[in-house]
Amino acid sequence: MAVDHLPYLALSRFGLGARAGDGLAAAGHDPKGAVLAEIGRPTSLDAAGLLATPEALRELDEFRSERAKARQRAEDARSEADRKAREAAIYGPPPPPPPLRNPAQDIYRTEAERRFQAAQDAGIGFAERLVWFWSNHFCVAAAKGQSVRITAGAFEREAIRPHVFGRFADMLLAVEMHPAMLIFLDNRQSVGPNSRAGERRGRGLNENLAREILELHTLGVGGGYSQADVTNLALAITGWTVVGPFDEDNELGEFHFNANRHEPGAPTVLGRAYAQPGVAKGRAVLADIARHPATARFIATKLVRHFVADEPPAGLVQRVAEAFSASDGDLPSVYRALVEAKEAWAAPLAKVRSPQEFLAAASRALDRPPRGPQVLNLLNGLGQPLWNPPGPNGFPDIAAHWASAEGLKTRLDVAVQLSRQAGGIDPRERLETVLGPAASHETRQAVARAESREQGLALLLMSPEFQRR
Repeated sequence: MAVDHLPYLALSRFGLGARAGDGLAAAGHDPKGAVLAEIGRPTSLDAAGLLATPEALRELDEFRSERAKARQRAEDARSEADRKAREAAIYGPPPPPPPLRNPAQDIYRTEAERRFQAAQDAGIGFAERLVWFWSNHFCVAAAKGQSVRITAGAFEREAIRPHVFGRFADMLLAVEMHPAMLIFLDNRQSVGPNSRAGERRGRGLNENLAREILELHTLGVGGGYSQADVTNLALAITGWTVVGPFDEDNELGEFHFNANRHEPGAPTVLGRAYAQPGVAKGRAVLADIARHPATARFIATKLVRHFVADEPPAGLVQRVAEAFSASDGDLPSVYRALVEAKEAWAAPLAKVRSPQEFLAAASRALDRPPRGPQVLNLLNGLGQPLWNPPGPNGFPDIAAHWASAEGLKTRLDVAVQLSRQAGGIDPRERLETVLGPAASHETRQAVARAESREQGLALLLMSPEFQRR
């Protein structure tokens, strides 16, 4: 990679693209140092007024309660109207009650807008990219139901953001104990077969969360675990649940350890028996899994694949995994090993920005952050709905998935829409701001020959240099 391309590379490969205001100058004369400087720096999310998870779940419960009451009132009114109509034959049906507004979608939109505003405000954007990486790694899906939809943003703010520059073990624990994850992967329904609740009610074990912890969150496929390990981890975390509307103790929507549902005994996971009391048993298993060599390799592979290449260079993966193990999962040490590697700066620009990354980069380039409803609508159309992956393994992180003919056509439509909304921006000047020396002769020529400013901006946003990182 040519030296004069390094500022562009810092902003595209490790960040969210150049902003209209400061352009490539944000990377300064030391692009690698600029990326490294964002490690440990607080992310730029404005959380003022956003609800904590228990507050959001309580709002949802109140809405459901009011909706049930409204339905009953409407039914009573219809019955009364029918009676009066039969008696006097002059009464029409009563007016319908005013609709109740479901808070889940409003909260979801507000969280989306704040998230993209944080991307707009970020310098290089490395910290935000890391938040997005981990949020996809430890994903929940809003399609699971209103309880997940209303807490998806809070899950990212509470379980991911505070630990992005901390220890992997702490993030892992925060994620697996978060109500959104416990609801998404059904652990709140899991009951130890030999627990007091299991013997009394005949309810059984749910292994969903335990399986995904081992397969997707830590060791990875081929990480050396067995089905017995899945079952025993599931037993270790029985009783990890969420306070529901009919629970007598604690506050609705909070994490709760229910001792009546917890399986007694000392389950063996990866060759080690765990006899700790209560919630400490599951915490001890997670702490050991977090520092397992297979976890180091799995996390290193995913980080290198995300930031560098679809086929991660084996040597770089090894060095990042060694940094993970040597630091006991200290994530800043892991990131430094990645950013300081020559391979990370020498690899060709073959990765394709995901729809979320493309939308953020376009918004920064045009200096027009999309509002909440537009964010959600555009991402839905682009095939990456926010906090709603198709499965617990998150959205794919390889170029082939996002570079399909249909996907690129949709991106073109979005690029045209955003360019029309941007107004009178000179596309040739903006090209110098956001691409600079990295722009090819073909891209410069296409933008210069555009029939209008809007068309020129759309061509800029769809150029290979802008689409790839």
